Amino acid sequence: MKITKIEIFHLNTANNKMNSPIGCRIHTDTGLYGDGEAGMAYGTGGSAAFGMVCDLAEKIVGMDPLNTEAIWEKMYKSTFWGQNGGPVIFSGIAAIDVALWDIKGKHFDVPCYVLLGGKVRDKLRCYASQLQFGWGKQGEPQLWAVTPEDYASNSRLAVAEGYDAIKIDFFDRDEAGKPLSSLEQTGLLSPRKMRMVEARIRAVREAVGPDVDIIMENHSYTDALSAVQVGRLAEKYDIWAFEEPNTPTVKTSEYIAKNLKIPLANGERLFTRWQYAPFFEQNLIQLAQPDIGNCGGITEVKKICDLAYIYDVAVQVHVAGSPLATNVALHVETAIPNFTIHEHHVANRMDTSEGLTKYNLQPENGYFTVPELPGIGNEFLQEAIKAAYQYKVVD
Repeated sequence: MKITKIEIFHLNTANNKMNSPIGCRIHTDTGLYGDGEAGMAYGTGGSAAFGMVCDLAEKIVGMDPLNTEAIWEKMYKSTFWGQNGGPVIFSGIAAIDVALWDIKGKHFDVPCYVLLGGKVRDKLRCYASQLQFGWGKQGEPQLWAVTPEDYASNSRLAVAEGYDAIKIDFFDRDEAGKPLSSLEQTGLLSPRKMRMVEARIRAVREAVGPDVDIIMENHSYTDALSAVQVGRLAEKYDIWAFEEPNTPTVKTSEYIAKNLKIPLANGERLFTRWQYAPFFEQNLIQLAQPDIGNCGGITEVKKICDLAYIYDVAVQVHVAGSPLATNVALHVETAIPNFTIHEHHVANRMDTSEGLTKYNLQPENGYFTVPELPGIGNEFLQEAIKAAYQYKVVD
């Protein structure tokens, strides 16, 4: 079997070009094809990821798609920028790698998780993610939280659907709803800002009760100083994990870890096993969050999960892409013993995720089951590919 051509596309959504999936479809001479997704589509930089997938595609046409390890090594070692690379190159590698695993599963007529070692568990606990953006039903307007009651209301909506874990950023905007700047979120924080954050945390804890786990999202907005301040005031509300307390570096993470009692979650801004290794070795991450879409795909993330297992580090794959990314994450998570929880992003409930993929999986009562179709069990719709505003074929 050989790779004959690769389609690369940057899809349109109901939102805008700043949050639109970058996908690829790899075709073979047997008629089998597989789909993958680059994680670097939201924020700024999607055009770079699109270009990287195009460049990498030229290197693998004619190769056997079942040789995922050899192809990954070629993309890593023969590109100059792969070694010690960042999100651009590893998003490109990820899109191609996931598509290859999709083909591999279809070739052997099994779900990808079977090729990863089989199921460790049948049900995957998940949390409602990014409740500061709202948690309305699909197709409904989302209430962006500003007041403590807004945060509490969004949390109650998620818990009413059966979730027993939620994630919220309590420090992304001020009391008037204005986004906070980096200068307002770093350094030693004023008592007023601390009271604002604590009021929001307190309102959520009181709204959901003691038995719902709360992950405090932070998007690396704070620095080490302000992260410790915010973390200390959150400790009394039994926060389950503190996600991305700052830009991850070994020394600053060490300072935060020494001064807080909350488990630290991190990883979406770490891109390979080499970058994760010192954090694991020094116990600076308790919940690893590699994003399959920007961390080199299934091939690399499975190795990161295995490395985490050595150090008793739990895993929650970071999922903030299209519904295709949900399927991919579930296959990896069901096959690893150190899986802890799955992220279900509010974006997967919004109209921006409609009309992109064949399936848009939603959990039931706060739990997912892994798809049983061959490969990853999802694909981009042909209509969505035809409507892409960036499109290229490499053959």
